[in-house]
Amino acid sequence: MSATARGPALALIALLAAGCATEDQIRGALTDVNHEFRLQYEAILAENGTRVYKVKRQEAFHAMRIALTRLAMRMRNQEPDLGYVNVYAPAPIPLSPDEWRQAAERDTPKLREIAKKHVGVLAYFVKFEPEGLEIVINATAIEVAAGTEVSLTMRMREVAPPPSGMPRREYPPPSAVRIGLDKIWKELEAELKTSGVPVRPR
Repeated sequence: MSATARGPALALIALLAAGCATEDQIRGALTDVNHEFRLQYEAILAENGTRVYKVKRQEAFHAMRIALTRLAMRMRNQEPDLGYVNVYAPAPIPLSPDEWRQAAERDTPKLREIAKKHVGVLAYFVKFEPEGLEIVINATAIEVAAGTEVSLTMRMREVAPPPSGMPRREYPPPSAVRIGLDKIWKELEAELKTSGVPVRPR
């Protein structure tokens, strides 16, 4: 079991002992929620996870580093020669607390609908908790015929058990992914314009 799933399972011992849900029920809920959110996550990335800019790779890479730093992301690894950046920050960054709440309000009904099939009324206590999570973003800049292709991914990493002991999900709320990507692209394009580069993503 991954660290993302193992933490919640251990935190739910009290509920298991009380007979509220079995390990199989919890595992089933986690599996189905992660499956559904993975499908949504992949669809969002296919739609808005990659853009092509008519700039040099070095320009796109430099602008991306600055954009992510401005959004309070912390550098974990960078490979300028490869055009690769890995950054992280305590959730909900790069979203604001208000943006995270908005995303949670949109996606919680679906989360509970899926979980309810496995854990019944316990699903109504499941929520999106940013506490104890890191948001991890990978960005790549690759030369292509039209310029530079910039791609983004966004995932969650558990660093501490959630306050409620409810199950964690591996993927961010879909609405949070959308908001986060939009913020990064906006910041990247603002930086490219500041550098005097004409910006028209393809």
